[in-house]
Amino acid sequence: MKPGLLEVMRMNRICRMVLATCLGSFILVIFYFQIMRRSPFGVDICCRKGSRSPLQELYNPTQLELSNTAVLHQMRRDQVIDTCRANSAVSRKRRVLTPNDLKHLVVDEDHELIYCYVPKVACTNWKRLMMVLTGRGKYSDPMEIPANEAHVSANLKTLNQYSIPEINHRLKSYMKFLFVREPFERLVSAYRNKFTQKYNTSFHKRYGTKIIRRQRKNATQEALRKGDDVKFEEFVAYLIDPHTQREEPFNEHWQTVYSLCHPCHIHYDLVGKYETLEEDSNYVLQLAGVGSYLKFPTYAKSTRTTDEMTTEFFQNISSEHQTQLYEVYKLDFLMFNYSVPSYLKLE
Repeated sequence: MKPGLLEVMRMNRICRMVLATCLGSFILVIFYFQIMRRSPFGVDICCRKGSRSPLQELYNPTQLELSNTAVLHQMRRDQVIDTCRANSAVSRKRRVLTPNDLKHLVVDEDHELIYCYVPKVACTNWKRLMMVLTGRGKYSDPMEIPANEAHVSANLKTLNQYSIPEINHRLKSYMKFLFVREPFERLVSAYRNKFTQKYNTSFHKRYGTKIIRRQRKNATQEALRKGDDVKFEEFVAYLIDPHTQREEPFNEHWQTVYSLCHPCHIHYDLVGKYETLEEDSNYVLQLAGVGSYLKFPTYAKSTRTTDEMTTEFFQNISSEHQTQLYEVYKLDFLMFNYSVPSYLKLE
């Protein structure tokens, strides 16, 4: 072959290599900017940072501060397990869960998280956080998401929407967590929110009218029609009434945590508490690899139900009704290590 022809062929190969290199670099640059556009933090919120999963970080922490916190959460897990064993006749009445039992478990595929939401335990803000985590850059600031939008079911995917094999895989591989609250404080919070606020007409019609009809003697026609002036004593009487529990499950706002999240059937890796809400929430975010740029929203809320308020509400409840009500929520008290309130007069 002539030298001139060889030289031409060699130059063609060099040109093709240069062109391929430039094209590859161009594609990488476009890919980089697409990634950077997903989050204003300059970090990709959609995907878990690093190769370690939240489960690995929880059970085999790489940081000392995570290691110290892990001990506390192991104690909380042990408390749940011990309570389930000691009360197996009550806590495990149902041997098998159905997909409908999993509708409170919100799934985050990208960060391998499953969150069981409990109403009146900061679930609005946690749903906002889950929307940020699963939104793939659509959201950045949780508090910019309106509260009503956080409760639209279509905005978050729940575990009951998966097939049985997919459910089992996620329950095994993802970090499962929930947040709990002192049971009677949560109950008073639900009552105040649903029965003392004039805008909650749907609850007044659905539950208020029924409670007044059953629990109030000589109720006025207006009270029976509106259901907007339910007394706390009437609400408690409704909850402990055997007819109520036979008729239908409790509404999620006053349903027990063990009935909403099934902790005796599902092994929760982390139990957060309302009393240490900010600390526990940010620990979850840290385990998920997003703690450096995503924090649990904090703001002063003067209307929050406190232990002092709860004490006042229970002053007019008879010791008989207090005892019956404690029996309804007893597993939540024991499972999550809440002591019997000092204001109770149990028989």
